[in-house]
Amino acid sequence: MISTGLAGIALAAWIGLIFLRGGFWRIEPRLDGAAGAAPAPGDWPEVAAVVPARDEAETVGEAVRSLGEQDYPGRFSIVVVDDESSDGTARIARDAGGGGAVDVIRSGPLPEGWKGKVWALSRGLAHVARERSDAQYLWLTDADVVHQPDMLRALVCEAEARSLDLLSLMVRLRAESFWERLLIPPFVFFFRKLYPFAWVNDPGRGIAAAAGGCVLLRRSALERIGGIGAIRDALIDDIALARAVKPGGPIRLALTGESISIRRYRSLDGIWAMVARSAFDLLRYSALALVGTVVAMTIVYLVPPVLVLSWPLHGDPAAAVLGVCAWAAMALAAWPTGRFYGLSPWAGLVLPVAAALYVAMTADSARRHWTGGGGAWKSRVYAAERGGG
Repeated sequence: MISTGLAGIALAAWIGLIFLRGGFWRIEPRLDGAAGAAPAPGDWPEVAAVVPARDEAETVGEAVRSLGEQDYPGRFSIVVVDDESSDGTARIARDAGGGGAVDVIRSGPLPEGWKGKVWALSRGLAHVARERSDAQYLWLTDADVVHQPDMLRALVCEAEARSLDLLSLMVRLRAESFWERLLIPPFVFFFRKLYPFAWVNDPGRGIAAAAGGCVLLRRSALERIGGIGAIRDALIDDIALARAVKPGGPIRLALTGESISIRRYRSLDGIWAMVARSAFDLLRYSALALVGTVVAMTIVYLVPPVLVLSWPLHGDPAAAVLGVCAWAAMALAAWPTGRFYGLSPWAGLVLPVAAALYVAMTADSARRHWTGGGGAWKSRVYAAERGGG
């Protein structure tokens, strides 16, 4: 009876998620270049790109070159902020900029109360305010993201047509190695389940989110929230920025296959560190929320395959049938994401394995926080100053 009840709960949860969670499983909305964007504005506003970079020698050259190759008709400038790198990031960025086309500045020491990326953004935005005071839009993009030449044109068309204060794209993450193919598509799937794009884009809903790899921000919106310093202590800066902007103006979050992260995760360790850095922050550093998350993930993702595969042991046909249905619903929901990443239609059947690993990463994130190692990233460790970043 217990097995049947757990399987029934898992199946009911998947039915509810598929039909009542904002269609999170759909690969939409999409923005894949200017051809699919809104009509061009009458006047092209000036845009300044700000790229924070800390020890990004492996990727910053390609990222900066892709910005320099944008075919944007209006005025466009690029600022790379070297956040105390030790691997030649600044030199590579200058070389990629072609001698003067890119301003490369240093962030300086990290002040108390600031998170590293937000501090680097603040230095870049201050530079824009001094040198590009007419820029109406700020393009915040990461040093590992390569954009197609028409991406800025598409972003501005969309933002102008919809009068958006913030437009963000979840870029296509690299999924080539074994661990990337196992864990990156589920990462995107879980993100969209947590923040359904349809709900983020609905002005009547309080849920807000952005993806930090590509954010086009209206400058007046940044000024309205008090500048980037309003989120100075946010560990997950993109979500914090969206939450700050949305109450005062429309935001939009979409997927794209035309802006690509070229960051490589060659082993499980890299992905583990990326998730464990901030997973507990999403739970607002709450032990109760952690327990609830572990229990919910176990029932929804792990119970169905366990009951199916252990049927010869427990001998409960009802539990096995309900488990098959829940497992199939799970795989069906994951299929669009897997297809987006070029995976087999059967790839969704291993989603429970990825879910188990993400549960472990989340628990490890809490452990790191409680032992003073929370928020560790690229030789920096941040103490939790507030939740909800």
